[in-house]
Amino acid sequence: MNCALAGLVSWPEVPGLPFELSVLPPWCYRLLRLHVVSYALPALIAIGLAIHHHGPPHSGLLRALRRATTPRALAKLQQIQPEHGGFLDAAPLTSFVAMGLVSSFGPEQPVAARCLQFLRQSQRADGSWPIDTNLAVWLTTSAVTALAAAGSLGQLDCPTTGPWVAARQTASAHPYTQAAAGAWAWTHLPGGVPDADDTAGALIALAELGHHAGAVAGVNWLLNLQNRDGGWPTFCRGWGKLLFDRSAPDVTAHVLRALGGINRRGRSQFLWQDAAKMGLSPSTHRVSTARLRRALRRGGDYLGRVQESDGSWLPLWFGNQAAPGQHNPVIGTSLVLRALEIVDGNGAQAAGGVEYLCRAQNADGGWGGSTGIASSVEETALAVAALAGWPQNPAAGHCVSRGVKYLVANVRQGCDRPAAIGLYFSRLWYSERLYPLIWTIEALGRATRR
Repeated sequence: MNCALAGLVSWPEVPGLPFELSVLPPWCYRLLRLHVVSYALPALIAIGLAIHHHGPPHSGLLRALRRATTPRALAKLQQIQPEHGGFLDAAPLTSFVAMGLVSSFGPEQPVAARCLQFLRQSQRADGSWPIDTNLAVWLTTSAVTALAAAGSLGQLDCPTTGPWVAARQTASAHPYTQAAAGAWAWTHLPGGVPDADDTAGALIALAELGHHAGAVAGVNWLLNLQNRDGGWPTFCRGWGKLLFDRSAPDVTAHVLRALGGINRRGRSQFLWQDAAKMGLSPSTHRVSTARLRRALRRGGDYLGRVQESDGSWLPLWFGNQAAPGQHNPVIGTSLVLRALEIVDGNGAQAAGGVEYLCRAQNADGGWGGSTGIASSVEETALAVAALAGWPQNPAAGHCVSRGVKYLVANVRQGCDRPAAIGLYFSRLWYSERLYPLIWTIEALGRATRR
């Protein structure tokens, strides 16, 4: 669509999109096994309408159907648009929606006008735009976890932070994705969408802060999201055909850390008592210990099945542009090893991952995204934090020592050179300025405390 609007290709070359599906009730998607998920609806509707407007299909019946469903599709788009106009609180998706609508209906179209307002307001002082405008929840929970690993939670205003994170939990079904209540998004702004990664991060951080309000609902939300293959997807339970309803090793590992911590620390009983004190129904507001253990076992089995032949795991949300296939097995393996501390009692799965990370370490003591890739603070910090959890392995201990030296040297230089290792929708890459700081604190904390 973008190329057609720029005059680089003709509209007949652009495949049509079935935006008419957006008018169906959400339950129809699963029933009919349609490859439509709610977080993709803005692009489906706006781009589909633009293609239909500029290059309508040859079939008269299909043209009539799409003409008839256009008003309802636009109403759906207006219904799911956040109040500040930004879909997913992201400039790329909001921009594509705006391009499609402006080209078809003009800039005064209500949804398009709010998109343009969001884009104007989210522009940075230097003229650029970020991919995501705000990661406050994700970064706050990550920072709490890092400070806890370093034994430095006392430096944090815990009485303020815990309630702030807890208050970001969804209290009702999400109007955009229909996700049930009890989860967290990456941001506190209205464009955020509840997901497994951020919900796991929030539960871990709240446990470290000793703030358990909402934990029952959060745990059950994650349990309900588990896919049939035992892994966890990002946004929605699905049939594994789309990227974000498909199970992912990095997301699964994070969820297992959250659920496994609850199980191992014996907090399931506490959660049940917490629910009872709040007067909640035992049948709907409790955590089943048996279900929790079954979910952990299935999640561990999933990680065993998707482990690569070299012992590594490939993440969904991180990559490295210099690595083969632009994958990032160092980050994927590091994240999974953290979960295996809990669910892999004998270390059988972890042994291959530890060996992989040791082989992938560079001569400077750091790690890149894969073997032979230039080192970064982020990848090194995650690898050190992961290997520090396996002190019984002599090779891991040696690699941790070398990795710590690399990190200390970079801390002395300022630790302020973020690497583009974040992988967003449509293979857009991003860096996050706080990742080097947060992950280094966690890595050094785990290394010294071990």
